[in-house]
Amino acid sequence: MVEISIGLGIILSLVLSETLGVTAGGIIVPGYIALYLHHPIQVVITFLVAILVWGIIQGLGNIMFLYGKRRIVLALILGFFFGYITRNILFMPAEIGPVAVIGNIIPGLIANWMDRQGVTRTLSVVILTAVLVKLAVMLLFGGVLFE
Repeated sequence: MVEISIGLGIILSLVLSETLGVTAGGIIVPGYIALYLHHPIQVVITFLVAILVWGIIQGLGNIMFLYGKRRIVLALILGFFFGYITRNILFMPAEIGPVAVIGNIIPGLIANWMDRQGVTRTLSVVILTAVLVKLAVMLLFGGVLFE
């Protein structure tokens, strides 16, 4: 189901990008977010880390030249770094569940698109696309939620 979720996310991202001109935080992001919709804390932590990375990039962009590949690479590295912190340093009680970000580069990709098209638009499109991917996977597999 993982491959199908990511594949559907890629297709849906491409359709939205071509028809509406909005991108869901990178072409692979909706599929990965859809895989974790049953862990809302991880989704929220991923979005919070992406917003933190976006804020850092905005701040650094005011004091140094950050354009093109440098900006994208910085977003990915910062997302990876804060993801590492959530996975290995930040410990929460067991009843809350996992508090790590989703994937290694997902927060950086989301932050990069927040920088390009705005925070609200990016988060809205990511959530909408992920929910549609999750719904499509559930319909394809007879209503089965994946764990």
